[in-house]
Amino acid sequence: MASIEMLMPKMGESIIEGTIISWLKKEGDLIEADESVLEVATDKVDTEVPATHGGRLKKILAQEGEVVKVGAAIALIETTWEASSAVPSGPSETETIQKEGKQELPVSTSSLIEEDSQDTQVAADGRFYSPLVKSIAKEEGISFEELSNIPGTGKEGRVTKQDMWDYLAARQGATKKASPSPSYSQVAPSLSGSDEIIEMDRMRKLIAQRMVESKRISAHVTSFVEADMTSIVLWREKNKEAFKATYGESLTFTPFFIQAVAKAIRDFPMINISVDGEQIIKKKDINIGMAVALPSGNLIVPVIKQADDLSLVEISKKVNDLAQRARTNKLTADEVTGGTYTVSNVGSFGNVMGTPIIPQPQVAILAIGAIVKKPAVVETPTGDVIAIRHKMFLSHSYDHRVVDGALGGMFVRRVADYLESFDLETTL
Repeated sequence: MASIEMLMPKMGESIIEGTIISWLKKEGDLIEADESVLEVATDKVDTEVPATHGGRLKKILAQEGEVVKVGAAIALIETTWEASSAVPSGPSETETIQKEGKQELPVSTSSLIEEDSQDTQVAADGRFYSPLVKSIAKEEGISFEELSNIPGTGKEGRVTKQDMWDYLAARQGATKKASPSPSYSQVAPSLSGSDEIIEMDRMRKLIAQRMVESKRISAHVTSFVEADMTSIVLWREKNKEAFKATYGESLTFTPFFIQAVAKAIRDFPMINISVDGEQIIKKKDINIGMAVALPSGNLIVPVIKQADDLSLVEISKKVNDLAQRARTNKLTADEVTGGTYTVSNVGSFGNVMGTPIIPQPQVAILAIGAIVKKPAVVETPTGDVIAIRHKMFLSHSYDHRVVDGALGGMFVRRVADYLESFDLETTL
């Protein structure tokens, strides 16, 4: 018998900790390797964590609600193998080294921690501040002296995101008390016995915070273009059965939108940027997020990485896979991070257009409206004619701090051009 430490896994390039939501197994249960044993929440996504080894769950080291750093031990698994056969020669997976008074993480996760070393920092006051906490402090104009006085409720007195929100709420309340009363009074919501009070779930609270933050940070402007989707509608109708027979899945319109957006970003790379203070960061990779509605009514945005390098079929398979796993809560944190531009298909709800809110730190987002049959003027060699066409509105919201109307308007027009010029002779 050997006891193996199960460690908090790395769940994304910028994720350094996670919160234990619930344990799916209890102490003493038999588990198999890769079987889900607990649920973990990060500020990006909730996900199930599989067992690293098969055996018996000997001891749970991190309790529900506890915030645990990536690489820290969360459980002990008693395996049926000898330690010598469970791990390669050299330092064992559970071995830790005491060096210069500091405990190093297990050798098997040292590379993970090195990747995050630039994001993990002990400040001059001896306290650890996560990148998220430092980001909030920067955005809210909180000085280091002020930050060091905020009480922390996290492990070892660390300041958590909730501590920051609570502090800001208290500070705002204090400011209101110190300032003269306004000439109007806020009316409290009127409640009756027939009203139902519903507590926001964790994801809805997170969405609410991010939407308000985005409207505060970015100067939102929206441009609209109507695209003729007739060629794509006809091609898809002709090929969707063959596509399903060949690949075993449906061909939706979303891959066409993502392909057109990726091509347009190549033409206008200054849409593929983010803002850090007074600096513009130009992204090399084209990583397109797609908003997915969950059964709960919440939204999540999985990301298709390097979308400009993928074929229409490859994009379609990615879209179907990510959407299906998003709706069953099977996404990893890495699959919802790193986006550089976002597409939201409001047409799936029967909406013809919308004014989407930019997901920070991106600077633009495209809303796709419903495809509707309309009479339209069509130019032909023998003159103009009225014909029934499949039309769709594109709504492009962009950050006017760094994206001017010319760029924002030309970009969405280019997306429409790529959609309208789709080749009917395209093969699967």
